[in-house]
Parts: sequence; C-alpha cells; structure tokens
Amino acid sequence: MDAIRIRTATFADVPAVLALWARGAKGASITDDPDGVARLIGRDPEALLLAVERGDGEPERVVGSVIAGWDGWRCHLYRLAVDPDRRRRGIGSALLRAAEDRFVALGGRRGDAMVLDANETAHRIWATAGYAPNEEWTRWTKPLPAAGTAAPATEG
Repeated sequence: MDAIRIRTATFADVPAVLALWARGAKGASITDDPDGVARLIGRDPEALLLAVERGDGEPERVVGSVIAGWDGWRCHLYRLAVDPDRRRRGIGSALLRAAEDRFVALGGRRGDAMVLDANETAHRIWATAGYAPNEEWTRWTKPLPAAGTAAPATEG
C-alpha cells in the first residue's frame, strides 16, 4: 500500500475533494460546490482534513476526507468519505482520530456527526468509532437564500 498521510486541505485541493465526494460520499449537500468548499477553507483552514496517498513517482491523490468543524461550542463532523477503492484500510479511522485530536486541542467535549439515516454502511463505521445516534434530538434544517437574493418560498 502507498503511504497515507493526513493533512489539511488547501484551495488547490477543492476539485479533488469534490471528485472524492462524488465517488465516495452518499448524498449531496447544497454546499458541495467549489464556492462552498473554498468558503470552508477560507473560514477555517484547519477544518477540512484530507487523507492523501502518494505512490512511487506519482502525484499526491486525495483518498479521504472529513470536515471537523468547531464553532467554539460544539464539535461537528461532516463529509467523512473514503475513496471506494481504498476502503477497509484504516483511512476513515485515521481521519476521525485526527478530527478528534483537533477537537480536544481546541477544548471540545463531544463530537457530533451528520450521518444519513439510510446509509447503513456509515452507521457501522460511526458505531465502530464509538459514536451512537441521539434519539432525543432531530436535526432541523432550512436552506438559506444566497447573498443578495430573495428568501426561498416556504410551504404552508
């Protein structure tokens, strides 16, 4: 196996990150676009952690990601994804350890992960890492309008 290392993303990584998510993540987000990922990197340059692989004489390749967002209050985990050709090699576990190390260094006390209800493969990964669903809370969401545009219409 080629050497895997964990590092933070740069603006140059945005296309590779989006390509990874297209291959290795289930469910798209309204922020899965170049502007959304670039805003994340610009706002918190240490939040997007990447697993990168480099073979002999080959350029570096992004094979995994996790967003380890810290808002000063809570530790949020999003977009844990591993290239389908590189799964079951400890890459996801290494990314989660790096995210948790970041949170502990920042003073975080509990990580919470966004996991699709229908993604049973992800449920096993998160459970193995020590995470469990919280049956007391449901996440409520609302798409926001783009800056300078009207608010989206709501039903009702």
